[in-house]
Amino acid sequence: MNIYEQKPDMDTMGGRLSRAREAAGLTAKDLAWRLGVKIATVNAWERDRSQPATHRLNMLSGLLSVSISWLLHGVGTSPVEPVERVSAEKVAGQLEKLTSLHEETGELIGRISKELGNLGRINKSLLEELTAGE
Repeated sequence: MNIYEQKPDMDTMGGRLSRAREAAGLTAKDLAWRLGVKIATVNAWERDRSQPATHRLNMLSGLLSVSISWLLHGVGTSPVEPVERVSAEKVAGQLEKLTSLHEETGELIGRISKELGNLGRINKSLLEELTAGE
């Protein structure tokens, strides 16, 4: 798929810049230091109050591992969003909860089935009484 077939990221350039910086694990201070600009300058870019010059865009795209076209227009190479780390303990806890819910569901199905059987016998008994009285 080429960039013209991609659905564009409709965020602002400042929003995309902020997300890419965070995905790269950098603070605004870190990014400013690496670019040789003031923190206020990075903050202004991220708040869409100003835009970086062309030579800074090239540096930004390299530092943040995104394409210039993505920064400017929302199409192209975007940042890799951080993946939530899942621990074995968390998965084991989820499995335990699911197993418990499965057991509860089985018990409820058994109770409902028993109640339906009781209702069926009551209905049959009532029907027999009604037809016997005719």
